[in-house]
Parts: sequence; structure tokens; C-alpha cells
Amino acid sequence: MAISDNERSRLDDAARAGWLYYIAGHTQDEIAKKLNVSRATAQRMVSLCLSERLITFRLAHPIAACMELADRLKETFGLTHCDVVPTDTGAPGNLTGLAERAAWLLEQTLRKDKPAIVAIGTGRVMRAAVEQLPPMDCPNHQVVSLVGAISPDGSASFFDTVARLADLTKARHYPMPLPVFVSSPDERAQLLRITAVSRVRDIAAKADLRLVGVGQVDRQAQLHIDGFISREEVTELMRLGAIGEITGWAFDAVGKIIEGGTNARITSIPHAVPAEALTVGAAHGPAKVNAIRAALIGRLLNGLITDEATARALLA
Repeated sequence: MAISDNERSRLDDAARAGWLYYIAGHTQDEIAKKLNVSRATAQRMVSLCLSERLITFRLAHPIAACMELADRLKETFGLTHCDVVPTDTGAPGNLTGLAERAAWLLEQTLRKDKPAIVAIGTGRVMRAAVEQLPPMDCPNHQVVSLVGAISPDGSASFFDTVARLADLTKARHYPMPLPVFVSSPDERAQLLRITAVSRVRDIAAKADLRLVGVGQVDRQAQLHIDGFISREEVTELMRLGAIGEITGWAFDAVGKIIEGGTNARITSIPHAVPAEALTVGAAHGPAKVNAIRAALIGRLLNGLITDEATARALLA
């Protein structure tokens, strides 16, 4: 729906007031004088700027407890990169903190002059992270999907990220043009021989940064909830020893990629073991602790973004 001129003017004024308050550091009295409005109007404009997300913030203050946990995780699991964000005790499932740190990592990579390849998974954290990125002009970079976003019934996942990331950055992008899982190992082998698919896989293999989510394999597995695998397939993976998955690849309690099950029919980019490029998992929550720990033990990841409560559980 088109924005009216009045609405656009209102948002412009709110953005100006927000900049004066949050960036330039002026008081609301000073803003009122600069914009020739009453103090009450200036206050409403600043509030509107925040409520409409015309301005966003990133946590710059080093929280000592989180930094200490990040250092301990790096030492314990030999990580190259680790960020620990505060746990939102009122909403422990809130993804905002993880998304902000993942967005920061993406932005740091894409702001560099040297051309880079960013490979990214799908899922709620990945989507939330991309939505926090500011628009950038990065035509020299490439973004590539590590996993398809088509479910067995042919529908697309809402949490696909590569197209949105490319839209924000103007980087060349390479989606994985396949379903996440196919019907048989033979069909998988045929599809992986398609030239366009081989090209995507070759680009992903050269990625400078791989950013992924980590999922648990249990009765609440997100792969099942989102319709990618059946309840029976989850049960089979559990029987084979799977406790977690990254981009659909299921692994056991020591981080070993299992043989059989849906792994025989998956089209996602395989994982290097140990991880070679910077491979960062962004995940948190009690249900995912065992899966995250296994991925770290198995060296499927060499980077982690998590919250304080999950970090303490991993170290316990």
C-alpha cells in the first residue's frame, strides 16, 4: 500500500527528531526549539521514531559476564569466534539478541573492501539477523545458500534468507534451487549433477563465512514442525543416534554426521569436518543445548552466537 504524503512527512519528522535525540544527543527541549514544535510534540516524534523502527540500536557496552562466558567457550571448544548475549528472562525464546550479533557479523564481513563469499542457512535466527541489516551497496561480494528452501509439497519456506540478504546488499546471490530432501539417494545423485547446482555448491565450498542455525532432533524438531520431514523420519533419525542438525544434516552426540536416514536424501551443502572457513552457529535455549554441544565437540562449528543461559549450560 502506498504511503500518503502526510504519512511520509510525519515519518520524516519523526526520523529527524530521533536522530537529534539518539544520535546527536540533544534533549527534548532542544529538539522542540530546533523543529519549532512544542516539547510534547517533540516527545511524541521521538517515541514514533522508536516504535516505527526508524532507528535501531546495537549493544556497544561490554557486559563483563557475557564476555567472560564467551572467552571460556572459546577456550573450552577451541572456537575462533564467540558472542554471548544477555538472556531475556522475561522472554527466553526471544531471538533479538542472537539476531543482532549475527547481523553485526554479517555486516562486518560485507563492509570489507576485499570480495567475500557469505554462505548462509535458513531458519528463524537467520531470517531475523538479515532483517536487522541496514541497506548496503556490496556488488563485489557473493551470498550463497547452504540449503534449499522447498518442502516436500513444493511450497517455499518463509525463512529463506539469501534473496532478502541480496536485496539489502546488492550482492550477487545464489539460491540452492532444490528441495531440502528428495525422494531417494538416486534422485539426489541425479540432481546434484545439474550444472547450476554444481555451480552453487562450488561457490559455497569457497565461502569466507558460513552462518547457520542449530536444531535439535527430537519430538519437537523444527524440521518436522516446519513440514520438511515426517514424524516417522524424526523417529528413524533418533534411532540412528541423531540429536541435532545443521542445515538438515543430522549428527550424533559427538558431532558425527550420521549415515542413513534423511541424510541419504538431503541436498544441502556438506559440512567440512573440522570446519575450515569461519563457521558460526547461532542458537540458544534449553532444548538445543545437547545439539549445540555436540556440534562444538565434533568441530562442525568453529564459532558460536548464543545467550548467557545456554552458555552456562554448555560449560556445565
